[in-house]
Amino acid sequence: LHTPMYFLLRNLSFLDICYTTSSVPLVLNGFLTRQMTISFSACAVQMSLSFAMAGTECVLLSMMAFDRYVAICKPLRYPMVMSKAAYIPMAASSWTIGGAASVVHTTLTIQLPFCGDNIINHFTCEILAVLKLACADISINVISMGVTNVIFLGVPVLFISFSYVFIIATILRIPSAEGKKKAFSTCSAHLTVVIIFYGTLFFMYGKPKSKDPLGTDEQDLSDKLIPLFYGVVTPMLNPL
Repeated sequence: LHTPMYFLLRNLSFLDICYTTSSVPLVLNGFLTRQMTISFSACAVQMSLSFAMAGTECVLLSMMAFDRYVAICKPLRYPMVMSKAAYIPMAASSWTIGGAASVVHTTLTIQLPFCGDNIINHFTCEILAVLKLACADISINVISMGVTNVIFLGVPVLFISFSYVFIIATILRIPSAEGKKKAFSTCSAHLTVVIIFYGTLFFMYGKPKSKDPLGTDEQDLSDKLIPLFYGVVTPMLNPL
């Protein structure tokens, strides 16, 4: 259990606990007590934590793909490449990058003026839903969100895709069927989570949504349900 893979899994487990804790209790409280209000500061904290955990998981999943690549494609070099001096900074950088992005986006959002009824048309303080309430130009937020999409969605997905191309090519060269099954079983769970997690994130954030010029706050039901997949379903699947 002291191997790099389990170290990264422990980070993922702790991350999922923090991720669900930042949003699910708020959602359940709204359903059970019908208490639909939240303070501005609490909304900012919830938005910041959710964004930080999502960003960290994006980077961490790509680190785990690299770990599987080295383990399957370069098994003899695995102890040297994935040494303690390597995997601890990898995990630390995931948390740092995710936290830094969260601070930037949360700061840009809370500095905006909000007016009107300030009714968030969402289950939680989701950043895109909050931006729709702003009574100012949010072009800077949209641009920064686009840059973040490239960093946290585009780059990791390309990295994971290339890793799995080499992994699958290596598995196909294994002569025995049992060897292929054993090698693929170490990656299938990770690949499933990657598809669900990144698929829903691309659906939500692939095309940043600007504020409606008519000032309406209509949001399709799918835009509310999709975040539950990467906020609830994915963390539930990770232990399995």
